[in-house]
Amino acid sequence: MTDYPRRALVASPTPPARAAAAELHDACDWYPVEEADVVIALGGDGFMLQTLHGMLERRNPPVPVFGMNLGTVGFLMNEWRRHGLDERLSRARPFKVTPLQMTATGIDGRIHTLPAINEVSLLRETRQTANLEVTVNDRVVLPELACDGILVATPAGSTAYNFSAQGPILPLGSAMVALTPISPFRPRRWRGAILPDKARITLRVINAGKRPVSAVADQREVRDVAQVDICMDRQRELTLLFDPEHALDDRITMEQFIA
Repeated sequence: MTDYPRRALVASPTPPARAAAAELHDACDWYPVEEADVVIALGGDGFMLQTLHGMLERRNPPVPVFGMNLGTVGFLMNEWRRHGLDERLSRARPFKVTPLQMTATGIDGRIHTLPAINEVSLLRETRQTANLEVTVNDRVVLPELACDGILVATPAGSTAYNFSAQGPILPLGSAMVALTPISPFRPRRWRGAILPDKARITLRVINAGKRPVSAVADQREVRDVAQVDICMDRQRELTLLFDPEHALDDRITMEQFIA
């Protein structure tokens, strides 16, 4: 059990989240994020991702985040309740989330290194299909994949874009990542792969000038890439806190049984 005496409060700019933040304003003495032991985040999954990315940029090591849902889906959030925050924090279960690191090299030679908590995705920029060479651990496994795109998803992100693209749901703690094509045209029968999370994945754009491709790390995009290298960033592990009855691992498991 942990008390987390110094707490920070952050909220999405939406009216429901702002109203909830006002209700919690007098619940305790709030600290800046840089000085807190835990962050209380009010909003939806998009705001949670934004908060976690802020933690990666501002805190080393990052502190735990306890989210309460004032958005739509709230897959990464707990239920919103005004009262009982002290008890909920003391009983909360921690879940470790390891982000991906995307190193994207543009056709201009510039290098962009970005973290991704859910997924890294490559997407065609024009009406023409993307042609990609797929390499795993320095071995070319697909010389040419013609598709709308491809993504690499973490277990925490496997129920998001990855699942919509017909990718597998990965349990937390599985030590795997999903490599999932988006509308593959050739080879027609390839539907993706599940790889150990120690794998180093390289996606090279074939004829990048004629068939331009963008790379997206969660919500941040790099356009006109020539090559993207992806691996786990084990130096920057994140911690999410959940009520025992709404744990993230159980949510991911049960998502497989939703029709």
